Amino acid sequence: MVFGKIEYLNLLPFHVFMKRFTRSSQQSMSMNYYKDVPAKTNKKFLSRRVDAAFISSIRAKNQKHVNLGIIAKKEVLSVLVTPSKTNTSDSESETSNLLAKVLQVKGEVLIGDKALRYYLQNKPHVDLAKTWNEKYKLPFVFALLCYHNDKTLYKKIEKNFLRTKIKIPRYILSEASKRTGVSQENILNYLKYISYNFDNKAKKGLERFYKEAKKQ
Repeated sequence: MVFGKIEYLNLLPFHVFMKRFTRSSQQSMSMNYYKDVPAKTNKKFLSRRVDAAFISSIRAKNQKHVNLGIIAKKEVLSVLVTPSKTNTSDSESETSNLLAKVLQVKGEVLIGDKALRYYLQNKPHVDLAKTWNEKYKLPFVFALLCYHNDKTLYKKIEKNFLRTKIKIPRYILSEASKRTGVSQENILNYLKYISYNFDNKAKKGLERFYKEAKKQ
């Protein structure tokens, strides 16, 4: 079984959970990881070379998924548009690039940890999730946990992850900080902006995004 692992900070709590989950289940022997950025992981999943992953919303449409996602209730801090003379997409993301078009925000799209580092420098930017929420009064869903097979397994992961309070071990937090150049304090603060529960309000937000995306 191949699981697409996106090593952005927004999924750090999920990776901590999965490490424990696979240790305590029979999946520990069969779970392998494919590591890459969202756009490339999408392609691997759609070609069935990855069995499950958090798939960008625009590619998750009509795919089997559980009620886990990467969701911003309001601002997200790591999906930004920065001032630029030309409109530039981020090659790592499909959904964020389309979101900028939907919201008609001009400039350079930045996502992930590099966007968070930019935000922490207090440079001019537009937070796309915040702009979305201001316009539609809905959360924005950046990705959904999609799978091809083993629905029972992924429903179990959903259930256990949502009911578990994840405490990130200090050594993992330290490693993440060194890898990304974001302080441990800022990582923990950032994670407060991320929700994983694909609830009814988030579903309405995603439906609205699909509706608006069709107009592009």
